[in-house]
Amino acid sequence: YTKMVDKYEAKKYVANIIGEQYIIPTLGVWKKFEDIKFEDLPSQFVLKPTHTSGNVFVCKNKDNIEYRELKKEVDKWMERKYYYLHREWPYKNIKPRIIAETYIENKNEIGLRDYKFMCFNGKVKCSFVCSSRNSKEGLHVDFYDLEWNKMPFTRHYPNSSEDIKKPINYEQMIKLSEKLSLNIPFVRVDFYEANGKIYFGELTFY
Repeated sequence: YTKMVDKYEAKKYVANIIGEQYIIPTLGVWKKFEDIKFEDLPSQFVLKPTHTSGNVFVCKNKDNIEYRELKKEVDKWMERKYYYLHREWPYKNIKPRIIAETYIENKNEIGLRDYKFMCFNGKVKCSFVCSSRNSKEGLHVDFYDLEWNKMPFTRHYPNSSEDIKKPINYEQMIKLSEKLSLNIPFVRVDFYEANGKIYFGELTFY
């Protein structure tokens, strides 16, 4: 479980089960901010810690980076003891590192949607979609059954007002989720769909 929630190790774990083609490429991994070789990174990339949840820096133009402010943010990430905050034991022994990933965008949408599959003992029971994450209105969450019928409830965040189209690869995402969740009492498997291609997001137990 510790490997499965480690943002770096999870990629290797998942690639071994469903294949490398679903993994967002890693551009680098470092122990501290000072080690990051920004000159080797492309103009657009995503930076995040391996040992927490919810921390991310999305760079859409490297020329606009305020390095002093970014260092403060990254240093806070590295000091964060996620296990002691939420008592989610898989996070306790993760080695704190920083990774950079390829920036993924969907040409037909503003921002990526998260497709999250609720898996019980290797079976998907429903999914939910996170959209408008970086909009003024804030995050919207919509639940769908396996036939892509909208489910009549909310969780933490309001439903969106839009009619979200079923992802092209929805059935394939379900198959991959069930493969990754085999023999696990509960795990949420997250994917993105960008330009017709599936990308693995993360595994979440709690």
